[in-house]
Amino acid sequence: MATVHELLSVLTRLRIAPAGTLARELGVSQPTVSRLLGTAGPRVCRMGRGRATRYAATREVAGLGTHLPVYCISETGRAQRIRELHLLVGGGHWLASADGSGDAFEGLPPFAVDMSPQGYIGRAFSAHHLELDLPIRLSDWSDDHRLQALARRGEDCVGNLVIGEESLNRWLSGTPLHVEPEGYPELARDIARQQAGSSAGGEHPKFLVFSSGRHVLVKFASSEGATDRRWQDLLVCESLALAQVRAAGIDASTSRWLDVGRYRFLEVERFDRIGERGRRGVVSLAAFDSEYIGSGGPWTRAATRLRELGHIEDPDARRIRWLDAFGALVGNTDRHLGNLAFFSEVGSRKLRLAPVYDMLPMVFAPSSAWVVEREFSPRPPTAEVLDVWQDAAHHACGYWREVGACSDLSEELRSRAMQCLATLERLRERVLL
Repeated sequence: MATVHELLSVLTRLRIAPAGTLARELGVSQPTVSRLLGTAGPRVCRMGRGRATRYAATREVAGLGTHLPVYCISETGRAQRIRELHLLVGGGHWLASADGSGDAFEGLPPFAVDMSPQGYIGRAFSAHHLELDLPIRLSDWSDDHRLQALARRGEDCVGNLVIGEESLNRWLSGTPLHVEPEGYPELARDIARQQAGSSAGGEHPKFLVFSSGRHVLVKFASSEGATDRRWQDLLVCESLALAQVRAAGIDASTSRWLDVGRYRFLEVERFDRIGERGRRGVVSLAAFDSEYIGSGGPWTRAATRLRELGHIEDPDARRIRWLDAFGALVGNTDRHLGNLAFFSEVGSRKLRLAPVYDMLPMVFAPSSAWVVEREFSPRPPTAEVLDVWQDAAHHACGYWREVGACSDLSEELRSRAMQCLATLERLRERVLL
């Protein structure tokens, strides 16, 4: 007589299988398989409905069990349980709906990838939550480590989802960190001390707060040395670039820069938050592309594939191509897939382009120790962006003029901006011929 242990062994080997396959593998009848599945309880996940039903062995994460509830926070700040995330042997996941349907993922679902701690802010997560006993370096985390973080301290992640009862309870009883601009310097000093030397790979010091009635991401730089002063310039350049994108009729994050004490701050309003408690669902192009497309970038190629597969409409595909062209013409060398996002809801693969962010001339970014002066060499248009290139170039020229005229920037960067303008105007004349 087959046992539950044998059933789990077969499922571990096959990963996912229907009842008929399990019966053949075990050499038993389907009623016997049904009995074994019932006895196995949460050690087996039922996937799908009717004849399409399949089964998988589950894995247990310490303190979390074999499945986790997924909650959605509405735009008005109401929480509702919408899905169940089942943890499967082999690292897979089944995101189940109440009716038994769902989606299978080989790794974490895209929304959980985006929610996971990452970047400059994420690197401090383990140190802030020693009670979770997570690896200090994010590069050493597994998906189970990410689930631990999301299910136990994931009440304020990107987007509108909360995973696990513990994180939801923390959200229900908590309030955002309220800090007004006069309190930014103290917060910046604390963060800089905690993350000394960690601003690598183009990442910049930043924090998240609720300020003046808005959820904002705040980047900052001091005036202590040449590299810091260059970053101060780039914070202004980023705000000017976002304004130029809006002038072209494309949504961009609202931002403002301000000097407080010896620091310069750039506030960028979060588009995944509404008021103090409301939220919107978002997914990064990086997470969506990795799960469903596999283009690997750049933006233009990804936009073409997204449109071909029906995930976005023509206007958004055109906007993304325009942004790719504009980014190249303003020296944004950091146009990776994580720097575009879409409004999206769980269970839907229809996307709508979210406001643009992180648009700035990274060609001017310093290294960790010194200012590196790189050449600005924009390329002529390709066939893929030919229909948007002239307009993007027009706004890029307008951008360089604004940078060159901005009194809050150093004379050095203003001079570089005028050189970039001259270079771009020569290219435009050549392309127009």
